[in-house]
Amino acid sequence: MTKKLLTVFSLFFTISLLSAQDAQFPDMTIPDLDGNKVDVKALSMEGKPVVLAFWATWCGPCMLELNAINDHIDDWVAETGVKFYGVSVDDSKTVSRVRPLVNGKGWNFDILLDTNNELKRHLNFSTPPYVVVVKDGNVVYKHLGYQPGAEEELYEKIKEYSN
Repeated sequence: MTKKLLTVFSLFFTISLLSAQDAQFPDMTIPDLDGNKVDVKALSMEGKPVVLAFWATWCGPCMLELNAINDHIDDWVAETGVKFYGVSVDDSKTVSRVRPLVNGKGWNFDILLDTNNELKRHLNFSTPPYVVVVKDGNVVYKHLGYQPGAEEELYEKIKEYSN
């Protein structure tokens, strides 16, 4: 009985790992801050990793994460060619706060707006901060929440998938 349970657990664990990696990224468009439609899946089809960091104006840990990433993003882009996007999940009541906040922070990356939470629903997470790395149309890394230093793990994943 124990061997059977261990086998079932091992199989479940392996399937969980496989489903966490290389999940298909949704084929959809969302607007940027200027209202231009951005095909998010097409972004990841250019051979380099794309990072989408989901955040909201009301999310304190999101601000910490994006500030920490912004401190390094120029070096990361120069070294790996990564494309980085902050994806606001602010709804129609709070989306008007996004542009002033971004301008005030001086973030050096593009901002996309998932106001209807369509992309968020496709990726099946409940609350930001949430980061995904996408390459060749597949989610290759995802992380929920933020702790100081998490940006270093993200950087290691970016380097891993930029080769």
